[in-house]
Parts: sequence; structure tokens; C-alpha cells
Amino acid sequence: MKRLQALRLALSPLALAMAIWLGFFLLAPGMTAQAQSGHRLLGGARGVVRSAKAPLEGIMVQLISQKTSIRTTVYSNLEGRYEFPKLDSGLYTLRIAKPLEFHHYVKESVQIDGATQLQEIVLERVTDSEFLPPTPEILPQLTDAEWLYNIPGTGQEKRIFSNSCGTGCHTYQWVFRARYDEHSWRVIVDRMRNYRGRILVRRRDPSALIPQEKLDPIVKWLARVRGPDAKDAPFKVFPRPQGPATRAIITEYELPHLDARVHDVTGDSQGNIWYTSNRNPILGMLDPRTGLVKEYRVPKTPGTQTGQHWIMVADDGMVWYSETWTQNLVRFDPRTEEFHVMHTGVQGNMALAPDGYLWRTSRGKIHKFDPETGKSVQEFPMQKARSTYGNFISQDGNFFGGGSRDPSFDGIVFFDIRTGEVKEVESPSGVSAASRGSFDPEGNIWVGGRGGVLVKLDRKTGLTSEYAPPTPYTTFYEAMADKNGEIWAGEMRAGRIARFNPRTHQWIEYVMPEPYAFNWRTWIDNSTDPVTVWYGDHYGYIVRIQPLE
Repeated sequence: MKRLQALRLALSPLALAMAIWLGFFLLAPGMTAQAQSGHRLLGGARGVVRSAKAPLEGIMVQLISQKTSIRTTVYSNLEGRYEFPKLDSGLYTLRIAKPLEFHHYVKESVQIDGATQLQEIVLERVTDSEFLPPTPEILPQLTDAEWLYNIPGTGQEKRIFSNSCGTGCHTYQWVFRARYDEHSWRVIVDRMRNYRGRILVRRRDPSALIPQEKLDPIVKWLARVRGPDAKDAPFKVFPRPQGPATRAIITEYELPHLDARVHDVTGDSQGNIWYTSNRNPILGMLDPRTGLVKEYRVPKTPGTQTGQHWIMVADDGMVWYSETWTQNLVRFDPRTEEFHVMHTGVQGNMALAPDGYLWRTSRGKIHKFDPETGKSVQEFPMQKARSTYGNFISQDGNFFGGGSRDPSFDGIVFFDIRTGEVKEVESPSGVSAASRGSFDPEGNIWVGGRGGVLVKLDRKTGLTSEYAPPTPYTTFYEAMADKNGEIWAGEMRAGRIARFNPRTHQWIEYVMPEPYAFNWRTWIDNSTDPVTVWYGDHYGYIVRIQPLE
């Protein structure tokens, strides 16, 4: 289900028109600025949700401001009770996000003023069976992981599909709701796998093409299970959130233009959230205190596709970002609104060190880049990895890390900047598809594996280990450690944000209000207690997760 379609279902025509009309700026005063963490967030509207038989736990209750379109979601507890943070007074749309086994519930023009006691919500089941019918109302609510869990096929077929297509930039809805014959699937799969980048406009070099015999298993499986006559059987969906997974508040800020395609987010010292747009010449900033979104049009390199990737704000307030297709590194000064563009010869993820230098791997070397010229000033050879997709620096600036998913080396690169020592440690499985990550407070490296695991490199022992989440068929793009040593990562195919405690091996999976969580980059605000977690969804909105414990 496309993002805007979901928004249209949720909003009144007047509110939707306002959201589109606001255009360049989204004037969105959402939550009051009273507090941004812990139990102080409570004190708003509250109520109870139940079925005809019993209270319901883990139901996502959502209020959407008719003034701003900001969506605030909370979860019902074991007693069916829920409570919102204190929101600005006004009219809201009250709805159940992703009701799945229950019929839709939407109530327009609900007046909210402080701790408003809302009417009891009674949900009616779609069916008495545990299996849900494949209706037009239920199918758009399914996560990609639920699709893959339910669709016919062997474990091997699904794994091959996930490894090949699970790292892409669109939901499986587009694939599994289609019906094509084998020839048509072959054309589609060839296009998706053998054309470059997300825009798919240039065919890869002949030496880089994936041969047809490797694409055949995907094509034949799709032709069998998604052929012209394929029918959907009733679906078994994953359990609703329980216990700790219900103790959080989710806020979604819609951005002021369509097809924003957010890639990365980061925060600055003023509490603003900066983001890059992967398909548009846009650099944006959200002020969570007021909800204002301000966007800057970035310089365009003639003859190239526009789009930004990595982003970080330096201690001096300068905003650094990379461009996906131009191999440019850009420094933006928010005070003067001036852009300084440097051609580095590499693209994608960079790492900004405390001393201002930038780091990146490419062509079998770790490179140190001058922040004034964008030129490589030092190079350190690697023996196994050609490059790392993830590139990150420890907080003290002494160590560099990166995740490598090269066919010849699946694992983690660790570099001691002080001594020049490079360690390349393979993952235990060899198929983790290690990607982006960070250092935890003890100096260990954590990366998200596109193979569906979190990968840890223990700095003391030099050993790697892998951790799989409870939900199957998920994909991780990155992993970020907070100040307490807990690891946060977006379960891109499962519509969840994972919180993993390495000391207890406990997973908490926060189910998102939308059936996907296309989280390329998580930014953690460690100044709050509990921490506050942000990410920019690829489908055009920014998400804040505020755990209550």
C-alpha cells in the first residue's frame, strides 16, 4: 500500500488538502515541548480497547491531528488500556492502525483537550478463524515478512528470493500482489538485478551481470506462486505486541512533498533532525519542538541523477552529506545556506571523525579524506575486503569499523587509527551480508546484516557472533548502539524496530503503525532517559520512537 494511499484512508478530505497545500513548509506543532522522554510523556487522552469477549493487548491506537497530519500511536496494555502523551488541543482522527484480524475503526473530528477520556473502542473480528481471508482490506496491512511466511514455496526458494531481492528499495507488496507468466517475470527480475542503482536506468557492465542460471530459481518460483492463475490462501499473521513492546510512543511526521524517499537522518545539537532525500534534490530539517519542516534545494551536477545518501552534523554545526550517483561529498552551512561540493571519487556511506576528517573504504583500501578538498590524504590496504558498505568511527575517534558484504568476504573490518592495524574478521555464517553499524560503549562493533542477523565483533577477543531476531524473514540494514549498550535496528521486512540487549539476549520488537519500516539509518538521542530513537522512512516520513522504559 503506497504511503499516500494510507494517509488518505486515515485523514479527512479537508486535513489531507491542508497537508498537501502547505507545500514547502509543513507547519506541524505536534506534541507539546513539555518533555521528550520517560513517563513524563503521558497525561493525554486515554481509553480502553476490547473485543466482544475480552480486553485486547497490543492494539495500536492512533490520533492524527486534523491541523497538522502528525500521527501519534500508542499501544494497549494487558487490560486493554492505552494513554497518549499530552497533545495540543484540537480535532483529531481516532483510528486503529493495522487492525488486521479486526474490522477497521475510524472516528473523525474527535475533540482532544488534555487528559480526555475517550469512549470505549469495541473491535469486531473479521473472522472466527485464526487465518485471515486475503481481502483488499487485509492484504495491504501485511508486512513483507508475513507475505514470505505465508506464500507457497520451500525454505530454500524463499531464502534465495530474500537474499536477492530483500535488500531492495520497495515493499514485497509490489511483487506478491502481481501476477505474471514466466517470460514476464524473467524480464522484471533481469531489470531489477542487472540494472544499476535504485533508478534502474543503466545496465551493468557485462562483467558484472548476474547470469541467467542464477536468476532462474527466482524466476521459476515467482512464475509458479505468482503466475497468472495464482490464488492467495488465507493468511496467518504474526502475534500482536505484548509486555515491554507495548510501552512506547510512536510519532510520525509526514514530509511536505510526495516521493521524498528519505535515506538517512541525524540530529544536531539544537535537537533538530536533518534528512537526505534519495531521489530528489532536497536536504531537509525537522524541528520536533514545533513540527516545522524546512527544505533546501541542493546543487545538481549536470548530466547526473540527483539524490543524497549519508548525512551527519559536525560539532561546529556543519551538515555533511554524500550524493549517491555523483560521487560527491558536500558540506552545508545552515547559517549561510551555502553548499561546498567536493568530488571524492567514491559514493555512499562516509564516517566523520571528531577531528573533522572523513573516512571511507574503496578499491581494497581504507581512505582518510581531507574535509577541505575531499581528496584522499592517507590510505591503508585491506587484504580480504574490497570495500565496506558501512563506515563508522568510534566516539573517541581512535577506531574505524565497517561491514562488508563482498561475495569473497562477508564480515567486519576493524582499523586502529593510532597504530594502523587492520583486522578483517569473517562472520560466523558467511552469509550475514554485513552492512552499516556503530561502536558500542565498550568498543565492540555492531552491524546490521542484510541476511537477517545482527553481527558483533568483540574488541577484546576479536571474535564475531550473530544474533537473529524472533521474527522470521526480516532484513537489517544497520545497527546502532545507545549509551546503555543496547542495540537498535530497523527490521525492514517485518515492520518493526528491534531493541536488543546483549547482556540478557532479550529482544523487544516495537511494531510500527505501517506494514513496513524501511529504515536505512537510525539516529539515537542519548540525551533523553530513556533514549529517543529516530529514523527516516524511505516512504516519505520521519519516525520517532520513545520507549517508556
